[in-house]
Amino acid sequence: MSTTSRAASPADVMKRTKVRYLILLLIFVITTFNYADRATLSVTGSAMRAEFGFDAIRMGYIFSAFSWAYVLSQVPAGWLLDRFGARRVYAASIFLWSLFTLLQSSIGLLGSAATAVTALFVLRFAMGAAEAPAFPANAKVVASWFPTKERGTASAIFNSAQYFAAVVFTPLMAWLTHEFGWHHVYIVMGVAGLLLAVTWLSVMKNPVDHPRVNKQELEYIEEGGGLVHGHQRAGGAARASGNRSGNRVGWPVVKQLISNRMLLGVYLAQYCINVLTYFFLTWFPIYLVQARHMTILKAGFVASLPAICGFAGGVLGGVISDALIRRGNSLTVARKVPIVGGMLLSSCIIGCNYVNTDWVVVGLMSLAFFGKGIGALGWAVVADTSPKEAIGLSGSIFNMFGNVAGIVTPIVIGYLVAESGSFNGALAFVGINALITVFSYLVIVKDIKRVELKF
Repeated sequence: MSTTSRAASPADVMKRTKVRYLILLLIFVITTFNYADRATLSVTGSAMRAEFGFDAIRMGYIFSAFSWAYVLSQVPAGWLLDRFGARRVYAASIFLWSLFTLLQSSIGLLGSAATAVTALFVLRFAMGAAEAPAFPANAKVVASWFPTKERGTASAIFNSAQYFAAVVFTPLMAWLTHEFGWHHVYIVMGVAGLLLAVTWLSVMKNPVDHPRVNKQELEYIEEGGGLVHGHQRAGGAARASGNRSGNRVGWPVVKQLISNRMLLGVYLAQYCINVLTYFFLTWFPIYLVQARHMTILKAGFVASLPAICGFAGGVLGGVISDALIRRGNSLTVARKVPIVGGMLLSSCIIGCNYVNTDWVVVGLMSLAFFGKGIGALGWAVVADTSPKEAIGLSGSIFNMFGNVAGIVTPIVIGYLVAESGSFNGALAFVGINALITVFSYLVIVKDIKRVELKF
């Protein structure tokens, strides 16, 4: 479908539908459940250890199962997204990870603790593989449904669901565990996810095919740079021109993506940003208890404050970026200003090594996570820069690099704490990664623009 570029009249704006916001709400809800399902074991782990006698080493292996599978499955997930489209692949992803979540409720029926450990490891590994398409699919949907000037906010909103999940679902899952037992956490979350998969299939279509999108909204999205035909665009364009590139999205494309200087800088930066994420997801509560001598109850409450700040910063970062575009700034300036400013702010986490008052420590941690939220625009950059023929694959490689931090960060911090007996080196490690993100975007990335593949 072709459209002519023209300024929208006030009448067109008033008549324009807003289905894209419904799609954004849906991927926000799905991403919230995505992160909540990842966190089920951290909430139920204590009760499960008491029942089955898991030791800390076994629990560590079980925790790692998700990240290993998640990282290893990124490239295959991206290929599937580009081959079959976000609608079908994302539906299968939601269904499978929810099914594996539900099945975790039944490991108590397997008898011995050793069998339960094995089953839980396998199910967590399978869940990690099933969740692999989620964030690349989000990026693909945003690239299809939103013009460039709205893409930063849209990406920031779905990315901020990770913080929203911590604020909303952690207390809910803790209550379910306390009142009804750990099994019910997996039952409730699993069944809710299965319903979400059905909802996704019934609501999601490409903009050009959606029955509720009118001409004005479709023109607005397409003229603003939205890929309204979704994954069909690459194959259709290739067939129309007699070029078979639409069928060649695979390892040759991977080589082009990982040899592109701009994308390598983006991938490195995402790894460094996720070092902060995984510090807060894994070691932060332990830091509060061991280094700051807080009670577990107080640490649980305090740990929610950075998540709230991260959510606020995440939305604000997207708003700032899109506002810069609307004021006539280049895409490069609009994306880099919040990323660089936010990550510079995040480096204040190092200051916790030099203060003793609890409220100052909590304030610095919250400020660091607020800055991390502002700077977490990597998925908007993916939507801006990925080749039109390989948005899913590019997003998957980006997510793979980023989530290697989920394997490395807990191990590195564990060694630093074990060797020194304090968290000073660990906090310095986290802060330095924030500064490497700044270096990456200022020195390596250069101009932010869409990559053109060579076939």
